[in-house]
Amino acid sequence: MSWFSAFYSQQRLLRVLTSVIVVAPAFAHAQSKAKTPKVEDKNAAVTMQAEQTEGRPAREVILRGNAEIVRDKTKVTADEVIFKQVDNEIEAQGKVNMRRFDDFYTGDKLKLNLDSGAGFILAPTYKLELNHAQGHAEKVNFIDQENAEIVNGTYSTCESNDPAWYLKSDTLNLDFGRDVGSAGKTLVYFKGVPILGTPAMSFPLTSARRTGLLPPSIGATSTGGVEFTLPYYFNIAPNRDLTLFPKLISRRGFQLGMNARYLGQTYQGETNIEVLPNDRKADRTRYSIASLSRHDFLPGASFSWNLNKASDDNYPNDFAGSGVTNPQRQLIRELRLDYAGSYWNTWARVQNFQILQDAGSLLDPTLTVDRPYDRLPELGFSALRRDVAGLDLQMEMQWARFWHPDKTRGQRLVINPQISYPILSPAYFFTPKLSLHVSRYQIDQRAKGETGDSSLARVVPTFSIDSGLQFERSTSFFGRNVTQTLEPRLFYVNTPYREQKQFPLFDSAEAGFNFAQLFSENRFTGNDRISDANQITAALVSRVLETDGAERLRFALGQRFYFRNQKVALDPNGTEVKDSRSDLLLSASGTLSPQWNFDSGLQYSVSKHQVYAANYGVQWQPKAKHVVNAEYRYLRNSFELLNLSGQWPIANRYFAVGRISYSLPERQTVKSLAGFEYNADCWVFRFAAQRFSTSTNGATTTLFLQLELNGLSRIGSNPLDALSKNIPGYQKVNQPDGDRP
Repeated sequence: MSWFSAFYSQQRLLRVLTSVIVVAPAFAHAQSKAKTPKVEDKNAAVTMQAEQTEGRPAREVILRGNAEIVRDKTKVTADEVIFKQVDNEIEAQGKVNMRRFDDFYTGDKLKLNLDSGAGFILAPTYKLELNHAQGHAEKVNFIDQENAEIVNGTYSTCESNDPAWYLKSDTLNLDFGRDVGSAGKTLVYFKGVPILGTPAMSFPLTSARRTGLLPPSIGATSTGGVEFTLPYYFNIAPNRDLTLFPKLISRRGFQLGMNARYLGQTYQGETNIEVLPNDRKADRTRYSIASLSRHDFLPGASFSWNLNKASDDNYPNDFAGSGVTNPQRQLIRELRLDYAGSYWNTWARVQNFQILQDAGSLLDPTLTVDRPYDRLPELGFSALRRDVAGLDLQMEMQWARFWHPDKTRGQRLVINPQISYPILSPAYFFTPKLSLHVSRYQIDQRAKGETGDSSLARVVPTFSIDSGLQFERSTSFFGRNVTQTLEPRLFYVNTPYREQKQFPLFDSAEAGFNFAQLFSENRFTGNDRISDANQITAALVSRVLETDGAERLRFALGQRFYFRNQKVALDPNGTEVKDSRSDLLLSASGTLSPQWNFDSGLQYSVSKHQVYAANYGVQWQPKAKHVVNAEYRYLRNSFELLNLSGQWPIANRYFAVGRISYSLPERQTVKSLAGFEYNADCWVFRFAAQRFSTSTNGATTTLFLQLELNGLSRIGSNPLDALSKNIPGYQKVNQPDGDRP
């Protein structure tokens, strides 16, 4: 069966679905926009007018001909109105119109108690101010000021007289106090065709969250086939919720997912679990767990965890979902305890990893994902005091036990005191600094084939000077008054050479070369390699600032110059580096106009006269929901990519969306997304297809089909995460133009 024919079959299933459906928006700590309570002033004066008036004083007044009666938030007009003063009750008939709390009703006959709000209106039409909903009914019963029951009526957020979608129910209850609507036996109509039938339905009148079944989701992937999900949402508390995701995957079987979230002043966390008891394709149970949490149990003290696990190496390939991000293959498991004072903090943690190997690594060992060292455990302490008699004092300490199944194992103690004397002014800064790196290793077991001492120690001093100037001038930019700066900076580092070939590599690696690393004292990450240095970094930055301080443009260039060869290498068999200078870094970014943004960077080897890395990107966004992005990315001997993405109207109410990542050397697409959106007045249809790599030799294609009924429900698979994260500047087509993405 093709995906499209299977999807059509699922749509037929939707029409006879018998479930209680609730629509719940995304979990958020912030509350919905405050609304005005539906409370009337019972002591407010009652005013009346009509062409003819009669009745009994202090008991009953009868108004005929363009009759009108008003009290506070309630206004009634009709051919005839009877006001019973003793009961404070209105009876009206003939062309009845009532406005109450900005809600508007019309009908044939009305009865309403002004004090309690109880009453009814026959053969009404109604329009609600809260969410611009409208409909008609056989009768509306007003229970009180904040509750109404619509009998044999319709409901829609479409504002036309012939709504594109509406729900029809035998009973429809609107609770304005809790901002929730609930219906009995219900059919949802779209373009006059029933698309969803339920014995009961619940939906929010605002963005509030409600317990119940969420709208079903239908999608398809190349690895699993058609997927049908019917989530159930538990609104446990304003800051806690739970969602169950039972999912039927046509080629694999039944999967159950769970997502739990909580958020408070001293705690927050989220846990996601997926279990497929019997995968028909793999013939085994498949599962994944991801849990992230933090709890501040005492002032300054917190406990946190980050736990992840998958049943097998191929889980990211087979259950890649929307493909918003590349599948993770290093799954961290960490427990951590932190305690912080006013100028210091300490921590303890245990950490290890599950490695999911790419299927291609079986054929090509160079594709094997490296396993980081486990830290069992790690203890750390850091402190920083500024301006102690003009000095900044800093101390960092760390002890850890490193374990790996195939590499050298051992313990490491690092002590790193630092002292600096910053001299600061608005026009310049000058900061000399002295630090001392003291480390001691105790090797528990060497890797196979390695030899060396079981106890190692190292003391490495470092002296540095960071300095800079700032010049400013007033100028104009495209007719606007701006400030331009010129900021030269020099950074000198001197670290003596220490032999380190016997030291293991627990957590060190070559640092990426960028502007931040240019002003770093160590060209390695971690603590296992301390680079020798006698070097100076020269950089120049120029910025264009608006009068309010906002940065309009930034230009920067920088380069490092070496006064002696660099002997310390990451690899014990590595040779010293004899270059007299580093690659040249250049960058430029900013906003040329409200419609144009750009970002660019270049790493150029002066000695080899060639570009090592580059990225150039530009964004054109002339108005809301009109955006085009183009980006070129290059890394020598690694990749050369052209990324194009955008959102653009192609016809009346139609918007095209898409992204393509194209590998220029291989002349093939490595990632793509294409689709369109149709925005009507009160509904949106979205279609998108995405293809992305899940492994070296594998890729997944995902189809998204979604119908959004504004103010009621989204039916189908949700492409919004994929669109917003793949297309910079993307906005929902039914989002007001003034709102940012």
